[in-house]
Amino acid sequence: MKIAISGSNGYIAKNLIPELESSNHDVIRIERYELSDVDQLTKKLFDIDVVISLAGAPILKRWTNANKNEILRSRIDSTQNIVHAINRLTTEHRPGLFISASAIGIYSPNKVHTEESDSFSTDFVSEVVKSWEKASDELNPEVRKVIFRIGLILGKEAKTIQSLVPIIKLGLGGKIGTGKQPFPFIHIGDAIRAILWSIENNHAKGIYNLVAPENIDNKTFTKTLAESLNRPAIFTVPEFVLKIALGEASALLLQNPQVYPERLLNEGFKFKFPDIHSTIKEIIH
Repeated sequence: MKIAISGSNGYIAKNLIPELESSNHDVIRIERYELSDVDQLTKKLFDIDVVISLAGAPILKRWTNANKNEILRSRIDSTQNIVHAINRLTTEHRPGLFISASAIGIYSPNKVHTEESDSFSTDFVSEVVKSWEKASDELNPEVRKVIFRIGLILGKEAKTIQSLVPIIKLGLGGKIGTGKQPFPFIHIGDAIRAILWSIENNHAKGIYNLVAPENIDNKTFTKTLAESLNRPAIFTVPEFVLKIALGEASALLLQNPQVYPERLLNEGFKFKFPDIHSTIKEIIH
């Protein structure tokens, strides 16, 4: 198949593209500058089988007005333009499948959410995610659409792991705030396999929570990571320090929803790393 991908320099895409190419798919990278030009996108997506939309500016940074605008527009504009381009194409030349990244940040914190949940947060992240998902509402209904609401992705090269491992090795690791906040995660390998699964299974359609089945908190994650490195995790990063460093964005680390991948499990997807112990074991060893 011919598969076009935006956000090709991101962590997911860098792991996804080699998997697609090893399965003899032809991968076409949608460059950032092309995302703002519907005419160029229309030509690029001609006779493409699958479009995977992964573009979006990093969100874990201080939310100045300029950064908020970049976070929002980088997701909404690129999605809308891809959708407009797909809709311009005739049936025989348009993609049959559109896959879009989204985020679990849409859900209200401190509750357990399946895909059926409509208990959404009202903070900045939730508003971004709502607008991001709404940006594909006008997609031609003949095109199968899959939206993955993604949790924190863990892997050897994930920023979270690369940032924390050196600190924990020094014996300075510990929970964030109370440590009781939910920690919805997904191993990068399972994230990639879920995307491949959605391509291969024509019944896959709509919204899927892309998180591991196990619900844990921040303290459990930190403790498991520290134990795998044979180090203690006795320190605490105080909430006020994060609020000083990140402002509003500190909410990304201090409050999270509990999320369950009900649809993936019910529809036959098998997690290779369903819990934090198997996830960390693969990453560290």
